[in-house]
Amino acid sequence: MIYRNYGQTGKKVSLLGFGGMRFAHVDDHDECVRMVIKAAEGGINYFDTAPGYFETKSETVYGLAFKELDRLKLPYYTATKTFKTKEDDIRREVEGQLTRLKKDSIDFYHIWCVTTLDNWTARKKDGILDAFRKLKEEGLIKHICVSSHLIGGEIETLLMEGVFEGVLFGYSAYNYRTREKAFNAIRQKHLGAVVMNPLGGGIIPQNPALFKFIMREGESAVSAGLRFLWDHQDISVTLVGFGGEDEVAAALEAMNGYVPRSGAELEAVKSRGAGFEGICTGCTYCDDCPQGIPIPRYMDSYNQKLLKQNGDVELQQRLTMHWSINAAGAGECVECGACEAACTQHIPIIERLKYIAAMR
Repeated sequence: MIYRNYGQTGKKVSLLGFGGMRFAHVDDHDECVRMVIKAAEGGINYFDTAPGYFETKSETVYGLAFKELDRLKLPYYTATKTFKTKEDDIRREVEGQLTRLKKDSIDFYHIWCVTTLDNWTARKKDGILDAFRKLKEEGLIKHICVSSHLIGGEIETLLMEGVFEGVLFGYSAYNYRTREKAFNAIRQKHLGAVVMNPLGGGIIPQNPALFKFIMREGESAVSAGLRFLWDHQDISVTLVGFGGEDEVAAALEAMNGYVPRSGAELEAVKSRGAGFEGICTGCTYCDDCPQGIPIPRYMDSYNQKLLKQNGDVELQQRLTMHWSINAAGAGECVECGACEAACTQHIPIIERLKYIAAMR
């Protein structure tokens, strides 16, 4: 395992991290605990979760696993998040999280899911930073971090405020062009940098031919996708959401035999990449449509138009054969905009729904 500094915190974190958002059988505590132990035995020491993952079940699983890691004397760091913005609400959230995680403090605590600068401004007005600072002073959290889905110069603007010790953001071989400016602030402010969705929500392993530009001879799409990120020296942790023990093993295997590219080699690889921006990664944050439209399914189907040679045909087939829905259902959209406000990829969902609805 490779370990890197997490900003200026003095902590050494594993370049491969464990994301607790994709347990295949989250109610099978024994299986989930085995996964965490397997990861820790392989050298992973960064474990990330959130109260919204499986309705707090992920944090509960981690709490059971951390007890075992303590017993086995395996080192680890904890990371979780909050959507709350006011001090009393945040404090209640933290207290519940500490109980579920069976910890006295949380190492890396994140202001969760900043999607717009206006949203960030509103949270600050609610006093979120003062609340986080008090929690740190009291020892309930150790480091103030942020989870962001901003793109372009906006993420740089957020991080340049200098109020965070680390950042969690989406970055992979499919969207690197829209997130690269984050590294300007990461370097200037000496931040810990954790990247999520390293495989593009499955887009990279599902479409290996499109990502040959990152692949070296003999590499699988999974290994290539992870190693592409490990080549970035500013990245502290690449966070993988594991579903089962086999996925843990595959990620650990990608670390074995990893030979870093030079900075010049990495830039050459990036220059060969096509534009994959605008692909839905299936985060499902938009899945609360007041009209009952299954937006994630429609956006997943629209991906086929972007990724396949016969895009419209593939889109239709995905709708009918994979999801068992029809194009006309997308026409129920009333353009309220709730889905686009929730979208972490800033996808023009309404426009795509209109396109799908017009298909015959």
